Amino acid sequence: MKVKLPFLTILFSLLAVTFYGQSTQIRGFVDITGSYNKKASFGFGEQDLFITSAITDRISFLGETVFKYDGSESTEFGLSIERVIINYNLYGNHNLIMGKVHTPLNYWNDTYHHGRVFFPTIDRPLLFSAKIIPLHTVGIGIAGNDLGRMKFGYNVFVGNGLGSSDVSDNDQEKSFTAAIHIKPADRLRIGLSYYYDVISAGADVHGMMIDHQVNQHLISASLSRFGKKFEFLTEATSALNHTDTTGTKNTIAGYAYAGYRIKEKFVPYVRYDNIHYQTGEMYYMKNNTQSFVAGLRYEISYLAVVKMEYQHLDNEFTDDIDKVTVQFAIGF
Repeated sequence: MKVKLPFLTILFSLLAVTFYGQSTQIRGFVDITGSYNKKASFGFGEQDLFITSAITDRISFLGETVFKYDGSESTEFGLSIERVIINYNLYGNHNLIMGKVHTPLNYWNDTYHHGRVFFPTIDRPLLFSAKIIPLHTVGIGIAGNDLGRMKFGYNVFVGNGLGSSDVSDNDQEKSFTAAIHIKPADRLRIGLSYYYDVISAGADVHGMMIDHQVNQHLISASLSRFGKKFEFLTEATSALNHTDTTGTKNTIAGYAYAGYRIKEKFVPYVRYDNIHYQTGEMYYMKNNTQSFVAGLRYEISYLAVVKMEYQHLDNEFTDDIDKVTVQFAIGF
């Protein structure tokens, strides 16, 4: 037994690793860019570690960790836990979701992770960099997909509000997200969502201290169709921020993207972004902005894509920007 027991222990350990290896996938994504805006620059974006695992026939896990440049760190690089999701299948296409998720407010945030190889353009639309919507929420919710003839889908999520950390809420209020969508035709998706949160005075949101309590309502709509030839995606968000001193102010942010596939691998495309802040807005950093993007995407394979873009940015309070960018994005 002294010989057999260690042997059996090693054997069962190897079998366990083998069985886990069959249900766990570890993927990576990274991109290299070169750009010209008054001077030429080279760099790389986020390196994305993407893990999925089917633990049982009803329980699954998704984890996404990003390594990226951060000038505030001593090493000039930081690590960010973007998603940690435990999914429990309730029945059919209905699931219980727990953890840190991409807030399911619009098509882009609900569909694309941090791997730039899957983006139709080099970077996200401006409403993301302007922090119009909360990108992540930590909490619990239910979701369903592809229900009935219209392929109805829904998300209901309750979580920590803006200004909270990944491990605790900063106040007693909870954020609430409700989203629905339908797919009435092949490759066509129509979505609508609502988000509500009470942001406490003194909360640190996006590196800015909030002086007054803000009651925030976000109403978003999206329309997308990614066909074999023609691609189209448009989304808009109406952000209603209420404070006792300024009342309710409405910020409108949206974009429209269109692309056309030529000979399977080439997709020329355009995108227009617009963000308009109402006078007196206190929650967002007010800077009305328009952007026009024209680009070409070359899909070498599913996991290797080259994009070249020209972008013109028209800002209200800062200088206009004209930039040319080339990106090589891969998955592995």
